[in-house]
Amino acid sequence: MTELADLADREGIRAVALRYCRGIDRLDAELVRSAYWPEATDDHGTFVGPAHEFAGYAVERLGAGFVATMHTIFNHSIELDEDRRGASGEIYNVSYHLRDEGGVRTVFTWWGRYLDRYEKRGGEWRIIDRVCVHEWTSANPIDAPMPIASERFRQGGFDRNTAS
Repeated sequence: MTELADLADREGIRAVALRYCRGIDRLDAELVRSAYWPEATDDHGTFVGPAHEFAGYAVERLGAGFVATMHTIFNHSIELDEDRRGASGEIYNVSYHLRDEGGVRTVFTWWGRYLDRYEKRGGEWRIIDRVCVHEWTSANPIDAPMPIASERFRQGGFDRNTAS
């Protein structure tokens, strides 16, 4: 394979990871499902099973428990299989979950990694197996907001899919 094909495959895999994060944070179960093959599995600790079922489970739990979430991904190592139809990846992840309970706001921060197997079918990459590895978490009350007129901005939930 050429270096260009190698770069295209890696970028296709990275696009899958970003699509997953966007779907989770926008509470869009269909977008999350589009990151996985139909028979894919996901081990997220509190859910172990079919990834397409995990998409609905995650969107429901995040939508009910938090006013906003932000999944950020950092280091993303990708090892392409020799046949170029599969790959493995490891993604460092930090997720922020904002809860508002009667005006008391708390940010829950989760640090971990996604250990993924990817498959390429018909020129498209998707996740076939994911294991979510927990490193550590924290909960921090928000004592005071940042000194900026934040109420003038669109708030984090304005484009979340609350119909799911």
